[in-house]
Amino acid sequence: MWLYLAVLLGLYYFLRWYRERQVVSHLRDKFVFITGCDSGFGNQLARQLDLKGLRVLAACVTEQGAEQLRNQTSDRLQTVILDVTKTESVAAATEWVKERVGDRGLWGLVNNAGICTPMAPNQWLTKQDFVKILEVNLLGVIDVTLSLLPLVRKARGRVVNVSSVMGRMAVFGGGYSMSKYGVEAFSDSLRRELSYFGVKVAVIEPGYFLTDLTQEEVYHENLQTSWDHASPEIQDLYGDNFLDGVSFWTVIKASDFLKAPWARNLSLVTNCMEHALTACHPRSRYSAGWDAKFLYLPMSYLPSFLVDLMIYWNYPQPAKAL
Repeated sequence: MWLYLAVLLGLYYFLRWYRERQVVSHLRDKFVFITGCDSGFGNQLARQLDLKGLRVLAACVTEQGAEQLRNQTSDRLQTVILDVTKTESVAAATEWVKERVGDRGLWGLVNNAGICTPMAPNQWLTKQDFVKILEVNLLGVIDVTLSLLPLVRKARGRVVNVSSVMGRMAVFGGGYSMSKYGVEAFSDSLRRELSYFGVKVAVIEPGYFLTDLTQEEVYHENLQTSWDHASPEIQDLYGDNFLDGVSFWTVIKASDFLKAPWARNLSLVTNCMEHALTACHPRSRYSAGWDAKFLYLPMSYLPSFLVDLMIYWNYPQPAKAL
């Protein structure tokens, strides 16, 4: 019996491997629009797809970021300035894309632009702190997607939304996990809706990777600012010593598992994006990073009380906790 099960399992993985190796034809004729290309995943993906011969349309927040990217790529790659929080900027970028893709439509849309701070205990934050992240990570994704969908439908192309493993399990307070849960929900509904039109939707769920947005000093500054803006009542409730203990960087450094060299290997994420764009049979979800695959995703399937206990034991306690 076990032999039959092993054979069936081996056959399943072989067929899956073979199916996922099939690549879309005529990639050099296809346009891909990527947001958030100043640095990080978006920047690397733009360079990676350019080397593959695709026609990359890279959206950057700053002219400096756009110029640096153009200097590192071929003449095929074109850049545009885009602020995903401003509808007029999204509309202008959409017209810019239309002029370039013409009747061929847009093969790929990669919603990569995002921010991760402010990230702190919820009671330290204000409504505006949540709005700041939601406008970029969720509402920006929705605005860009809805604006460019007619072009993607025309090409029967792909939508790739960058979520996070924190869209499966909320560990820290603030709007980041909230926004990524929203991206997951939006992507799920969009995938089912667009399947009738030949459009495929994929979600990328990276674990922890070192980028410009996840540097140690960024988190320390974010936490200190949130603490300074908290009310005297909240500061008294948590105590001064809580600030050091709750540091996101301290929590990350506490696990040797998350200090592995792969945390700097952004290609683990961009390879997933590339596969979602170029494979004949892309996955609905891609988990990138060993912490995502073997820590956070398994935890997300555990009963809530077990996850609560695990976090409770590893999380610093407020000064006036019961």
